[in-house]
Amino acid sequence: MSHIEHKKALITGGASGIGKIMGRMLLEKGLGTLVIWDINETMLLHTVEEFKTLGYTVKHAVVNVMHTEAVLEAANLLNTEIGGIDILINNAGIVVGKFFTDHTHEEIDRTMIINCSALMHITKALLPGMIAARQGHIVNIASAAGMVSNPKMSVYAASKWAVIGWSDSLRLEMESIQSNVKVTTVTPYYINTGMFDGVKSRIIPIVKSETAARKIISGIESNKLFVRMPGIVYLLPLIKGILPVRWFDLIVGRWMGIYTTMKDFKGRK
Repeated sequence: MSHIEHKKALITGGASGIGKIMGRMLLEKGLGTLVIWDINETMLLHTVEEFKTLGYTVKHAVVNVMHTEAVLEAANLLNTEIGGIDILINNAGIVVGKFFTDHTHEEIDRTMIINCSALMHITKALLPGMIAARQGHIVNIASAAGMVSNPKMSVYAASKWAVIGWSDSLRLEMESIQSNVKVTTVTPYYINTGMFDGVKSRIIPIVKSETAARKIISGIESNKLFVRMPGIVYLLPLIKGILPVRWFDLIVGRWMGIYTTMKDFKGRK
């Protein structure tokens, strides 16, 4: 049996963007049960109906991942109703896109919880079932911003740096106890989902949604430890390790234009 066929998967933030595309791709590959969590009920119901017209039945729930009690309640319901999850894709995320001094305290908390803490709580609730079944795959959508500092992304970058550190540490823990639970950390550049509307990238290409989703699903199938996109992102740890900080600022930040990508950021309305 393949890594996907007849399995049960949960995608957070699965009603739109790459979450929705990944859901469709998993179903096309023979996934047994798809569960979508999203905060937007209208979009969620629309996506469920769209999948229904394609011949797929999808389980869904309106879940605000910022609220830990709601997350645990929804996760416990999954454990009871369908016997847990085989594939967890922690995809839900937000970006505020302004200078740190312009953030409200509420925006700081919301970004850190949705982008980081929520992933831990969801995984904590569903991981015991995977360990008991001696199978499972956890996919954590971080960002290349978790490896590169960037103006107007300070809190977002902080949340994604945290995800990378936690996610890969979790991988090592799962390997150390020989759990057979796989962990994949995803660090994409900007993806054209609407979340980063207004972003301009001079040299590095913005990733297409379908491409991003396809690479992540392929990463699940091949048990990749990291999925980075586009390919140049694989060089980032090496470049950061070799170049002095001011050189990195000059070459990557100024010449490649990374530090001005968020200048005209608008985001999803």
